[in-house]
Amino acid sequence: MSKVLVINASYEPLNICSWRRAVILILKGKAEQIEHGSKPIGDDFLIPTVIRLRSYVKIPYKEISLSRRNLMHRDNYLCQYCGANRHDLTIDHIIPRSRGGSDTWDNVVAACLSCNVKKGNRTPKEANMPLHVTPRRPANQVSFEISKHANSTELCWQKYVIGA
Repeated sequence: MSKVLVINASYEPLNICSWRRAVILILKGKAEQIEHGSKPIGDDFLIPTVIRLRSYVKIPYKEISLSRRNLMHRDNYLCQYCGANRHDLTIDHIIPRSRGGSDTWDNVVAACLSCNVKKGNRTPKEANMPLHVTPRRPANQVSFEISKHANSTELCWQKYVIGA
């Protein structure tokens, strides 16, 4: 199913929608087609891949929730200690909860079961297990969502997304 990047009148990414929703917005005159794929709808209309709203929409800041799925996506489904891409990834607290560590973006990472057990109730420094990447909160809700959908068919989205 084709996804479409929706950008604001100011060319900032806003959302991802289905191609059907995008076509409805175009036909209603609320958006214009900026980029399109090669799949036709009817005789002379190609399915859009990027649409731009005709009027500016102010979107309030939306915080990205800390969930298992979002954490695994942020860490690319890789153990942050050994780099393994495994099915048994767990959530590890850098500063263990028993030592006052909290459930925050900068204190949790994906870890394979063996690394999590090996680290135990210690910090990475104490366990001599350095992290591959310093964890941090994803910067932008829209960019984070777009990165979940990114694949080779949506390469045209990259020029509209900062950090892509």
